[in-house]
Amino acid sequence: MNKVKNTLLGELIAECLAVLIIILVGDSVAAMYSLYDPSPYQLSYWGVAITWGLGVTLAIYVTGAVSGTHANPAVTLALACYRGFSWRKVLPYWAAQVVGGFLGACLVYALYGSVIVHYAQAHHLDFANDGAAAGVFFTHPGEFVTPFHALLNETILTAFLILGIFAITCQYNTAAPQANSGALIIGLLVAIIGASSGYLEGWAINPARDFGPRLFCFVAGWGQTALPSPQNYWWVPVVGPLAGGVIGATIYQTLLRPFMPALGRQSTPAAD
Repeated sequence: MNKVKNTLLGELIAECLAVLIIILVGDSVAAMYSLYDPSPYQLSYWGVAITWGLGVTLAIYVTGAVSGTHANPAVTLALACYRGFSWRKVLPYWAAQVVGGFLGACLVYALYGSVIVHYAQAHHLDFANDGAAAGVFFTHPGEFVTPFHALLNETILTAFLILGIFAITCQYNTAAPQANSGALIIGLLVAIIGASSGYLEGWAINPARDFGPRLFCFVAGWGQTALPSPQNYWWVPVVGPLAGGVIGATIYQTLLRPFMPALGRQSTPAAD
């Protein structure tokens, strides 16, 4: 029993650390993009997207051997639905992932706090009323995007993410990369989602990536601009990815996996 508890503890630490790494890298590049004028990324948004993606890749390499690096409640839910992940671990994994997001945001603030304060003062913005520099930490709808539209977007984008992850990690998919390069391809998958749709609402595609830093901002002075946020938006990057993750997993498991030739060969008895 103690061994089981210790194993779970290690997995939760790994999940927390994985999201921390992603937020530390991703929110830092968001700070570089948002807080400086001229921004080094203003005319090269692909740099922002690829940095987020490589943050995911690094997180997988650091923690994958311990927990499998879900690093995303949508991934955890999809794996529980279709890949045999224990349902009793779902809520602990989710909690560890959100804590990782919170702690990652703490580190980003430790790095950029003085720059954030200067940005707010220079632009005559208030944290609690105007949400100054909030985009460094959590997402919000872009131009011409309503919360309902954002919910649809996050559902579609996360379905695409999980479809890709399931394909990349499927043991019967002979076109998938080997294990050691899978982390890089998953990072590139995150990057291309960001590069193609990041301006819609910041491409959360991960409830912990959004809610953990949002929770930090709530207690750090942003108040209601973080939670519940304008138009009560906080739940959109939580519900959308969770729903989209299940949809993407279902598409792969029902429409593609049953037709994998390698699966057919394994299930067919050898001829005498």
